Amino acid sequence: MTIEDLRVFAAVCRAGSLSAVARDLHCTQSAVSQHVKRLERELGLSLIERHPRGVVPTMAGRLLQTAVATGLGGIDHALHRIAELARGEGGSVRITTGATSVRHFMSEAVVAFRRRFPQVSLEFQTEVSSRSCLESLTAGRADLAWITLGSPVRGIEQRPVVDLPWVLAVAAGDRLAARARIEPADLQHARLIGLPPNSVARSQLDAWLGKSGIRPVFDTSVADWDTAILLAELGLGHAIVPVLPQWRGPGHPALRLLPFPDLPALTAGWAVRDWDNLGPLARAFADTVAAHCGAEAALPADHPADHPEGP
Repeated sequence: MTIEDLRVFAAVCRAGSLSAVARDLHCTQSAVSQHVKRLERELGLSLIERHPRGVVPTMAGRLLQTAVATGLGGIDHALHRIAELARGEGGSVRITTGATSVRHFMSEAVVAFRRRFPQVSLEFQTEVSSRSCLESLTAGRADLAWITLGSPVRGIEQRPVVDLPWVLAVAAGDRLAARARIEPADLQHARLIGLPPNSVARSQLDAWLGKSGIRPVFDTSVADWDTAILLAELGLGHAIVPVLPQWRGPGHPALRLLPFPDLPALTAGWAVRDWDNLGPLARAFADTVAAHCGAEAALPADHPADHPEGP
């Protein structure tokens, strides 16, 4: 059993396909299969089941997959930190987040960070959900994950940075556009543009609406907050979304964002494997983003920043 065997096995479980992993690794499907078979011979159990549409891990395979994801993620994180130490000021910071998060939460921070650390590479990995970001973090492919904070996740530390009040996005000519605020009763049986069903934001919104006895109808689901707001601005429906700074102000005369104060705010922030072992460059970037989001501090008092000095 080798580390490469475990890496390939984990990749097969994630992709659900031997051929897909072979393409990613630029090798043959037979070579990928040999890695898995070597593990199966040593363990004496089948680790994957083959189906017409791909492969899925067996019970033993799922146990190994979980252990491998945690173990290799730690090894990859350590190797990245070692490489960072070797490069000194010319290291890199790997950030995973949603497609529009950089524009809404990090644009000014990225500029400020690059001015302070011009030799440091910022590597952004776009994911489709907070869950995907956490998977990338666990697997050691990222140092930081910017997510909508939800339930605790084993092996992950979450730190809130900014609270996002909810608003109802409507077109300027909509019958609700002149309202100073939205009340829960305004949404009873309303037809809304829905956030992605598997997102943390949607699950928290649905839970609150359910507890409040509100039964809106979601006509359609979109991939992200920006699309929901754009459709509302075009008069194609209403959207309950977190308030995003880039959509406020004179640049959107056809849009109204109506406060919905009864709905508990959504919290966005950082997730990491271990703040104590986070590299100084990643810590510096996390703090820079927090400062530009208006947070008082990126780290709590018991985790003093140990940033490297700028050039």
